[in-house]
Amino acid sequence: MLRALELAERGRGHVEPNPLVGAVVVRDEQIVGEGWHARYGQAHAEVNALAAAGEAARGATLYVTLEPCCHHGKTPPCTEAVLRAGVARVVTALLDPFPEVAGKGAAILRAAGLAVDIDLCETEARRVNAPYLKLLTTGRPYVIAKWAMSLDGKIATRTNDSKWITCAASRQRVHELRGRMDAIVVGIGTVLADDPLLTARPPGPRTAARIVLDTHGRLPPNCRLAQTAREAPLLVATATTAPAGEILPLPVEWGRVSVAALLLELGRRRMTNVLVEGGAEVLGSFFDAGAVDEVCVFVAPLVIGGGKSAVGGLGVARIAEGLRLADWHVEKVLEGDVLLTGRVPSQ
Repeated sequence: MLRALELAERGRGHVEPNPLVGAVVVRDEQIVGEGWHARYGQAHAEVNALAAAGEAARGATLYVTLEPCCHHGKTPPCTEAVLRAGVARVVTALLDPFPEVAGKGAAILRAAGLAVDIDLCETEARRVNAPYLKLLTTGRPYVIAKWAMSLDGKIATRTNDSKWITCAASRQRVHELRGRMDAIVVGIGTVLADDPLLTARPPGPRTAARIVLDTHGRLPPNCRLAQTAREAPLLVATATTAPAGEILPLPVEWGRVSVAALLLELGRRRMTNVLVEGGAEVLGSFFDAGAVDEVCVFVAPLVIGGGKSAVGGLGVARIAEGLRLADWHVEKVLEGDVLLTGRVPSQ
């Protein structure tokens, strides 16, 4: 199952809003076939693994990271492929909460005489498919908060200079991350200060919609986001009008575009992964709203002093109320930067 989960990761960025799924066929304690869901609309992991196994699948055990589907979508039901292959046993990490599956796939296989085991490596499988599971259960996308800062937690100097705090290798990692996103969110302050493009360079498997939180419609018509609106989607979340891009008229809370309303709209559009890049007040508003699922922080071996802190907003009143990351990981990036990632415990 751990191998199947490794295979599932190969579909990240390519299959959303579908789940990441990997499958392994085992016979006589030997792997005889492997597969994963490689692209949205293409064959699912089970079909690919069974095709790789061929006749060796008969009487074998199929390990799959998510319950085989049993409905006609863009592809035929995987349960039919499993039954045709003559598999004797299916082991799955998770039941699929998608309403048209949700235990029905496992029930079909059991009714046909197959042994079905569930919940092997469930924790790991939930981690791999956290964005898919969140979108299905809440109607909102998975939110990653990303920023780059100095050792003393600054994202810019007192004169608003921020290029570049982190090294080229860190910035390249950000581009790779952008290339897997459905949307990238910034505030109008970041646009006015930095005039960013917010594209992945080189392009990744997905082209993210650039979203600007612009309550009062201040987006300059000559900014790079507006000038490239035909090349990459631009959405302006505002309470008024804007000079370019698609307008998202959203309610305002505490003088700002509502984070909750924005995420519900993005979920309605089946966006699965959203990257929030700042600035500090936008990051703070997402944390204050309890809307962040994961953090991705690049830290440079640099001390700035003064300047702007990474996360603004209201924050907490007591240290004990602060948000502590779970499942965190620290990685040294080339040229001396450190990348810290971690998930936010369920709020």
